[in-house]
Amino acid sequence: MTKRNQENERTKRAYLNYLRNAKGKDETTLDKVAAAIIRYEQATGFKSFKQFHPEHAGRFKKHLAKVKTDRTGQPLAKATIDAILRMVKSFIEWLAGQNGYKSRISYSDAAYFGNNAKDARVAHAKRQTPYPSMEQCAHAFSQMPSATLIERRNRAGFALLMLTGARDSALTSLCLKHVDLIEGQIFQDARDVRTKNSDTFYTWFFPVDEMYRDCFVEWVNALRKDMLFGPDDAVFPKPKIEVVEGIGFQATGLTGEIYANAGAFREMTKGAFVSAGLHPFVPHSFRKTLVKYGDQICDSREQFKAWSMNLGHDSIDTTLTSYLQISVERQGELIKALKAA
Repeated sequence: MTKRNQENERTKRAYLNYLRNAKGKDETTLDKVAAAIIRYEQATGFKSFKQFHPEHAGRFKKHLAKVKTDRTGQPLAKATIDAILRMVKSFIEWLAGQNGYKSRISYSDAAYFGNNAKDARVAHAKRQTPYPSMEQCAHAFSQMPSATLIERRNRAGFALLMLTGARDSALTSLCLKHVDLIEGQIFQDARDVRTKNSDTFYTWFFPVDEMYRDCFVEWVNALRKDMLFGPDDAVFPKPKIEVVEGIGFQATGLTGEIYANAGAFREMTKGAFVSAGLHPFVPHSFRKTLVKYGDQICDSREQFKAWSMNLGHDSIDTTLTSYLQISVERQGELIKALKAA
């Protein structure tokens, strides 16, 4: 394995510190940037950034085209390659203004990391993403078991997705102090909750089937009254794993601790649909489900604006553009149904 360049490591730390403190980037973004730069170093054999040459960019693109993902063994997606190139391009632009690099790298050198026009179009093309119908969600939810604490927790997580459409990273970082059952709302406080762009906002429960609210209320009351969880304990806590004689490692309760990421939550959601014989929909797809539902029941622009705000969108345009796309077939139906004035 090629030894990493220590000078490069110091430079990368300085760049990540710049992104964190000057640009306000979160740790998830910083991890992605660091991984992209490491890929670039691997393609150049960990040469010093001061030895930059435009041909390194071409070598890097060829390297990315050959990389296979660990999970599927398939080549990197066009969108993934495009994102990696953009992150390294931004890094090179930053380097061009730093002492020790100004004489070796120019701002124009960053242009060599641009994606070719064809692959860029593929990477940025908008595609219809699958999302569950309200009926499919109800069917999957009704099939979820509730015999154990973990199963009850998972059902409550599914229920809160339907009630709020909150992002999985936010839900897995919610504490009991963020839940107000009387008002029927959660407070997505960016000081504690992993919200997108560190936004802070209130989300009231959407008017969906009462079975979701009943499930979630029962779960929160169980945490507070039966398990004596406090305000800072997780709404969807990690399990307590212990060695049980004759069985081995087993979940024996809940810790009250917050999950470090939403991985387990995503798998739970997909598993609920698969067990019900449906497509493995991810938590984020619930947001589109709820937007479509809101479009059906909202009677005014003001109501739909409130619906949009409930999802954490500052602009209703975000809701319409990202979550209320019209299929090609529906486009044709609407146009054919129009009458001349």
